[in-house]
Amino acid sequence: MTNQHEKLQVIHDMESSVRSYVRSFPAVFHRAKGCRIWDEDGREYLDFFSGAGALNYGHNEPAMKQKLVDYILDDGIIHSLDMASSAKVTFLERFRDIILQPREMEYRIMFPGPTGTNTVESALKLARKMTGRTDVICFTNGFHGMTVGALSVTGNSMKRKGAGIPLSHTVTMPYDTFLNDEKDSLAYLTKFLEDNGSGVAVPAAVIVETVQGEGGLNTAGMKWLRDLENICREWGILMIVDDVQAGVGRTGTFFSFEPAGIQPDIICLSKSIGGSGLPMAVTLIRPDLDDWIPGEHNGTFRGNNPAFITAAEALTFWADPAFEEAVKARGREVTLFLENIMKEFPEIQGTRRGRGLMQGIASDVEGFSEKTAAHAFELGLIMETAGGNDEVFKLFPPINISQEDLKKGLSLVRKAVQAASASMNLRQDPIEN
Repeated sequence: MTNQHEKLQVIHDMESSVRSYVRSFPAVFHRAKGCRIWDEDGREYLDFFSGAGALNYGHNEPAMKQKLVDYILDDGIIHSLDMASSAKVTFLERFRDIILQPREMEYRIMFPGPTGTNTVESALKLARKMTGRTDVICFTNGFHGMTVGALSVTGNSMKRKGAGIPLSHTVTMPYDTFLNDEKDSLAYLTKFLEDNGSGVAVPAAVIVETVQGEGGLNTAGMKWLRDLENICREWGILMIVDDVQAGVGRTGTFFSFEPAGIQPDIICLSKSIGGSGLPMAVTLIRPDLDDWIPGEHNGTFRGNNPAFITAAEALTFWADPAFEEAVKARGREVTLFLENIMKEFPEIQGTRRGRGLMQGIASDVEGFSEKTAAHAFELGLIMETAGGNDEVFKLFPPINISQEDLKKGLSLVRKAVQAASASMNLRQDPIEN
């Protein structure tokens, strides 16, 4: 038994049964750089998982790493709650100058705590506070976090059951194309709002992901998002966009909703807003809604200064318009690749899902996507599955990945699809490598 196996046994013996990813990726990882990660035996893997979207710029990006090392060696402030710090001011100035002002966006910036579920909780609380209403409309297959408030607007039944209590004051409506491509799910929502017999009161807010990362890479159309915004304006409902996973360039633009031209009332950001994977979350609030009492929502680690350092450095990527164009180009390469995979392997009964560098294939063949991810790991590629039944294999390479590494990773995905198809006896005729 290798040393790695012994260490995995320690995990098995001591860590809670709630552990998840170590089951899918049974290796003890030791170091990482860019889109690569190595286990303790020195085996190299390409990382098309990217920390579930927390590592959009890859592992240990050199400029961020150097800024962080310098900050620590200079005895920079590590913990300060929400006191003023040089690191915080630098991040705020850079976010204003590089992200908000060029997009003609005006928001107050709240640091609610360091995780995605923290920013969602703050958004829900503020919406209820400012409207005086209790209900929130969410959407089928949405995922917004694992704390009780966030679970109440999450669709996954297994995760909801984990709350252990009834999850109330929310109403679930069909996401775009959930009914089918012909039926307008927003007409369904409007009918519920208009009909006094529907049992649906005018809510405080709606919360929506433009691409449902954990829910199966379901993608809202731009017109659907604009129509949803119009409904919110007509009924005085606050629109919350959860951009925790789809934001910070994952779909090609900094905010995933930019192509729709909408202006959400509240925006939730986390994961890659910290730049290097350090915990950080931001809630962007329309200025007239920013009516918190000081300390009304807080958290001990809302002042994560090391994350401010790497986050501020990460924003410098976005100062150059060429960076965004390169991200979009990589997304188009992934789209073309997946379309070709479905043509080459029709037996997988696949449908392409997602946008940008947040794409995958949903297979109607039970267990196929899980098999594909397992074969990918054996081939040296890390990727995960998504959807209520893990029916989607999901590609999340770093948004700054080189064309060479992207091509190599996609080649491994093709080999994994081929291996999964063969192992499940989905086709008889051989495919050339």
